[in-house]
Amino acid sequence: MNNNAMLPLKRIVWVAVSAFLMAFNVNTFIHAGGLIPGGFTGLSLLIQESALKFAGLHLPFGIMLIVLNAIPAVISFRAIGKWFSIFSCVNIVLCGLIADWMPPILTNFLQVHDPLLSAVFGGLLNALAINLCLNVDATTGGTDFIAIYFSERQGKDVWHYILIGNCVILTLAAFLSGPDKALYSIIFQYTTTAALTSLYRGYQQKTLLIITDKSEEVYTVIRDKTNHDATSFTGLGRYLKKERTMLYSVVAADDVTPLISAIKEVDPCAFINTIRTEQLTGSFYRRPKN
Repeated sequence: MNNNAMLPLKRIVWVAVSAFLMAFNVNTFIHAGGLIPGGFTGLSLLIQESALKFAGLHLPFGIMLIVLNAIPAVISFRAIGKWFSIFSCVNIVLCGLIADWMPPILTNFLQVHDPLLSAVFGGLLNALAINLCLNVDATTGGTDFIAIYFSERQGKDVWHYILIGNCVILTLAAFLSGPDKALYSIIFQYTTTAALTSLYRGYQQKTLLIITDKSEEVYTVIRDKTNHDATSFTGLGRYLKKERTMLYSVVAADDVTPLISAIKEVDPCAFINTIRTEQLTGSFYRRPKN
């Protein structure tokens, strides 16, 4: 089986693993700590808790999660990408179904009764599940759809803005469960945001300053490997009193490691300085999601 045929299988496997981790997190750390994790998952749990508390109704978590994600999924389908949205919907449906039907034997062994431990480790597990999806061009839905929509257009991380939006949901949770649970839920969400920012670099850029004697060959590698351009500057190497060329290029952060290896193959003596790009204005190629 060739790589093109394996790609959808790889995506569906990781999407399913991510959905299982999300559902497992809901039934262990989140429930044990009484947390409201923010996003549409948290909103679904908030509605579920409110219906049970005020009306005595037990609403299925999965149905609410799917309904809440319906409109963002349609917008994503039109604005971000067809297959990206389809695989994201698969994750949402699987997460909802697994959370509702997960047998207790899988969760009873891990019932942490310390809310702080639940918030920290639940947040880390949540970030891992989201990262697995993002790495195969999918998402866990809800506010992730919104984050990716704006990241595609602004070229920078917006997870911290999503954190602010989630705090609004957590404020509502404070009226139901008390301020303690809401504050622990903020710790959960902050841990998720901090871990996800470290794990996923798809919307970060790095600036490469490359001093080389083989500028044409190095430029060809940059263009072919990343589809990005470069600007060359000519200067004088003061140590050897020799004319050198410096290439300036901005590439996606996850392209840096393989790109440097490829550059070293054509010019082992290349001097490469890598700098994190905080904000980028202007034309920058982004791989389309599919």
